[in-house]
Amino acid sequence: MVLAGCSSGKDTAAPAQQAPTNGKITLYYLQKQGDQQYFVEQAQGAQEKAKELGVDLKVVNLGQDANKAITELDAAVAQGANGVAIVVPDQAIGPEVIDKAKSAGIPIIASDDVIKDGTGKAAAFVGFNGTQMGTSVGQEAAKLFKTAGWTAADTKVISAYKQDLTVCTDRVNGAKAAFDKDSGAQVPVINVGTDNSPVDAQNRSGAVISSNPGVKHWVVWGCNDENETGVVTALANSGVAANNIIGVGLGAYLDCKDWAAGKDTGNKSSLYISGAEVGKSAIQVLVDKVKNGKDLPAETIAKTTMVNKDNFKAAGVNCT
Repeated sequence: MVLAGCSSGKDTAAPAQQAPTNGKITLYYLQKQGDQQYFVEQAQGAQEKAKELGVDLKVVNLGQDANKAITELDAAVAQGANGVAIVVPDQAIGPEVIDKAKSAGIPIIASDDVIKDGTGKAAAFVGFNGTQMGTSVGQEAAKLFKTAGWTAADTKVISAYKQDLTVCTDRVNGAKAAFDKDSGAQVPVINVGTDNSPVDAQNRSGAVISSNPGVKHWVVWGCNDENETGVVTALANSGVAANNIIGVGLGAYLDCKDWAAGKDTGNKSSLYISGAEVGKSAIQVLVDKVKNGKDLPAETIAKTTMVNKDNFKAAGVNCT
């Protein structure tokens, strides 16, 4: 990590990391979009693990406000935080976030979205491997495409995602590479930039659908369930039948709602990712560092499972 620089431009050594704490430990979980189902479950998992380990945890919803991320991190430091997990609203603030934590002498981990310091070194990370997730989505989409007997001549793919977020580009690039390889077809892909919400995905894909009236079959994937279900909704609203849509989500927490309701839907499968497990892992590695002096692992990668209408309940998908 880089050292914090003072106004004179000279390097100033950051305080040493705090010694293992034997008293009460207070941790902070700063989350972007804390009202999304995935992050709600992540907070719940983190709180469960904090209670199990006997530490105090304060969860803060940053929304999509990068400035709030900085002020809330400052507040956490001022209030005596022993460690911080953060899901940044904007990866561009990574160097500032890491520098502030280093200057305060507290460990910080990046949850879900990678952040790097000014030299390009990544902070300790807890979450998922974006490329691996995308690969799973692309493989599933290819399998369903081949089973359906579709061809590239009357099929197109809509890939919807927040285009300035690296975890999203990793996912959709992984999906495309796997689909191209496993489908044996060169199906045109239309990239749709969104803010990762279902409403924006639905609105922005509407124009794409209306400008491609000759397409009979649609394959859909995206950065998350919000994107994929938003596009599938737009297709359905445009009159595309469910049996002409192969939507493969990423999350399963929104796709499962159609399955639980027994709907005929274009949401065919989804890669189940557990926010709760990421939250639990984040708290565990922070406590291991603060209380036991263990080094933060460079990466802690959570498991994923492909689910559909037949097995989502058995897989433990929370569909409330």
